[in-house]
Amino acid sequence: MKKILFIEDESALQKSMGDSLRREGWEVLSALNGEIGLRQAKTECPDLILLDLILPKMDGFEVFRELKKNKETVNIPVIVLTNLEQMEDVEKALELGAKTYLVKANYTLSEVVSKIKDILK
Repeated sequence: MKKILFIEDESALQKSMGDSLRREGWEVLSALNGEIGLRQAKTECPDLILLDLILPKMDGFEVFRELKKNKETVNIPVIVLTNLEQMEDVEKALELGAKTYLVKANYTLSEVVSKIKDILK
């Protein structure tokens, strides 16, 4: 069973996305801030990380940089799922190695699930 870590501080989105991912047969780990997410990434070694950029305690860019420094987490695919639409944020995330950059308002849950399926193939 594939394991997905969803680092997102909006609990309503955590629940709805988590439910959608579980229906696909994936195990879902949830983190409501960057510090917890980074810790879970290191201990749980998920198959994919869904990462918000605006997070308490440690923002998504900091989490991403730390993931890339650690040999256990460097190769975990990351999908950025955020409200930030600035081109500089998109470019920074892609430079860090994001597989794709999704702006929450522009994608449905099923479209996000489809993107995850493509990456996990």
